Amino acid sequence: MSSADFYIPRSGQGFKRPQLPQDRKRELRIWWQEIDRWLLFFVLLLMAVGTLAVAAASPASAHRLSTADETLPDLYFFWAHVRWQVLGLLVLVGTSLFPRDLLRRGTILFAGAMLFLLLLVPFIGYEVNGAKRWIRFGMGVQPSEFLKPAFAIVVAWILSWKLRDPKLPVIAISGALVGVIVVMLMAQPNLGAAILFIGTWLVMVMLAGLPLQRIGMLVGAGIAGMLAAYMFYDNARHRIDAFFGGPSAYDHVDLANRTLTGGGWTGSGFWLGENKMRLPEAHTDYIFSVIGEELGLLVCAIVVILYLAIILRVLIRLVDEDRLFIILAASGLVALFGGQAFINILVNLQLFPSKGMTLPLVSYGGSSTIAQCFTIGLLLAVTRRNPYLAPEPFDLKDALDKEDGQ
Repeated sequence: MSSADFYIPRSGQGFKRPQLPQDRKRELRIWWQEIDRWLLFFVLLLMAVGTLAVAAASPASAHRLSTADETLPDLYFFWAHVRWQVLGLLVLVGTSLFPRDLLRRGTILFAGAMLFLLLLVPFIGYEVNGAKRWIRFGMGVQPSEFLKPAFAIVVAWILSWKLRDPKLPVIAISGALVGVIVVMLMAQPNLGAAILFIGTWLVMVMLAGLPLQRIGMLVGAGIAGMLAAYMFYDNARHRIDAFFGGPSAYDHVDLANRTLTGGGWTGSGFWLGENKMRLPEAHTDYIFSVIGEELGLLVCAIVVILYLAIILRVLIRLVDEDRLFIILAASGLVALFGGQAFINILVNLQLFPSKGMTLPLVSYGGSSTIAQCFTIGLLLAVTRRNPYLAPEPFDLKDALDKEDGQ
């Protein structure tokens, strides 16, 4: 590289800041005009609440996980969470910058890679709390977390084949994919993630026009699957029995519920919670209860409203969408995101059996935070829209032409 490539100020001249190339500036301006800025605002606000919540929960988890050889500082998980959030924001923005067609192809390849890693988990994965779900790549990576958003894109792509050839068995093909994933998840075991994959798939096939008769058959198959899990899966049976039989004073879910309601409407005050110090996984699975104790039930309500705002904003964005793939992909992504959030909240409220799921964008997490930011990045990318183009009503022939043109 020659000296002409550098700007060297002469004596008496001020320093000239390096400028972005014009094409990159133009790309960023287009991105800012096309993304859903309200959706991005709600996500950033939720992440800010999550940062505050992890700061509140960090002392409890740090004390619980400290050993005689190593004492973790009170804010250990808080500072780690901030670092993961910064990396997650880079992933979120970077993903949302990709064009739809390139993003779709790349995500399909990424899904294949995650499926391969999911297959390897029982052989090379390591165990945490009785479940083998993680593979170590310098840090613990849970392939199923990254597979979730990629799964929504792949299923949307498969179901959109129906526009090209209505005779293609797209429901059966996508159902076979779900079946393979569920079998691999149950080998870990990970019943909660399996339920989330099945639920998301049901949402997407119903939007794709699945007849009511087949929906009833699928619901019946789902009930039969849950009965089989209860009969042959000890972890599921114990959690379901505890849920319907009533928890004891020492159960995690009961302790979480007492922590949640311990602060009343306005909370006991930041860092003044006492029940959280006895709560396992205060910074991950039960962070919603920590919010309730220290910040109050009113802040819990705000968190719920933020999740609802994100879901409704995506659905509003899809009202005028005229591409089947985009409708299915965005619906699947928001079903995954919202489904995991409300399962976690219902567990904390003792309205659902414990599943070991984190609260998206709020709970502390390494790879899970990156995966959730990847999900939001995909949502922002598939819902990008030129604000100067008027939406067109959905038409089957036009949708076919557009799908062929992608």
